[in-house]
Order: sequence, then structure tokens, then C-alpha cells
Amino acid sequence: MIDPLSQTMNAASSGMRAQSQRLSVASENLSNADTHGYKRKMMSFTQQLDMTTGTTTVQAGSPTLDRSQGEMMHDPNHPLANDQGFVEKSNVDMIIEMADAREASRSFEANLTTFRQAGEMYRGLLGLLSR
Repeated sequence: MIDPLSQTMNAASSGMRAQSQRLSVASENLSNADTHGYKRKMMSFTQQLDMTTGTTTVQAGSPTLDRSQGEMMHDPNHPLANDQGFVEKSNVDMIIEMADAREASRSFEANLTTFRQAGEMYRGLLGLLSR
């Protein structure tokens, strides 16, 4: 069994990895918001129990596509236009993506703070033991 401070650091680092992936997906969605036919990617997360350490961690799943349809725009000259001359715009809502990116960033920062505090507690404990 691993000590509680290491468990805390493992849990926080898994949270940072998951939020980093979430931020990456939100950035990709924002980058493709004006790409006709682009489908928004979404992240899902699961809790995992690490049997080696006894730590509950979070893991990001593979991104999935939002199957909702984007707004249709009439542009018969566009290379992606259908038989009626309509092109599907992306289904990315920039406000939602910005909010998701901000939430991922704040969650990352919270996990980083937890990680740093556990490290400081380790150093304090080692200082006490070395006296």
C-alpha cells in the first residue's frame, strides 16, 4: 500500500492529464469552428481504481463526435454542397467551447495546487524526520 500523500499526488496528476486532454479537444473544436462539415468532439471521463497504489484516479476516454447537425447554408458553388446546393456548417458553439476550455483550465489548476501542497507536506515531513 502506498502512503496517502503519494495517493494524493497520483490522483492530482491523473486529473491534470485528463484536463489537459479536455483542453486539447476544446482547442481543436475552436480551431475548426469555421470548417464546414466539422463535427464537435466531446470528452468523457471515468474513475479508475489503481490496484497497485489503491488510488482512485480519473481517466479520459477517447473523444466522441457530437452527431447533431450543423446549420445548413445555401452555397451551390461550395465543393461540399449537396444536390440542393446546401453545405452543413460545423456544429461547434464557440461559447460552449470557451466555457469548456476555461473549466478545464481551472480544474487543471486545482489539481496542480493539490499536487504542490502534497509535495510541500512531503518536504515538511522529511524535514521533521531529519531532525
